[in-house]
Amino acid sequence: MQGTTVFPLLTSVLYDDSEWESPHTFNHAHFLNQEGKFIWRDVFMVFSACRVCVGESMVRMELFLFFTSLLQRFRFTAPPGVSEDQLDVTPAVGLTLSPPPQQLCAVGHR
Repeated sequence: MQGTTVFPLLTSVLYDDSEWESPHTFNHAHFLNQEGKFIWRDVFMVFSACRVCVGESMVRMELFLFFTSLLQRFRFTAPPGVSEDQLDVTPAVGLTLSPPPQQLCAVGHR
């Protein structure tokens, strides 16, 4: 109906069992090919389902470079005395899904 406000929920795509092998857990293999190289999946909608952000391509590149440089230089682990099983990454549900605050250790590679 004309004038109806629509709020697309990205979770319907990001948690789609037909697109992801394990949609409810983080799995870096979702973005790696058989040789372990990064691949972009079109179903991974980071910014929006309705409109395209003018700076989206630049932001994608910057975020990729930023996180890649972090992952190349550091190994991220749970704090001492905390196992990975004890980490609660259940998002807070609202208009968006917000991750809970976390503590972690960034250990530099030698």
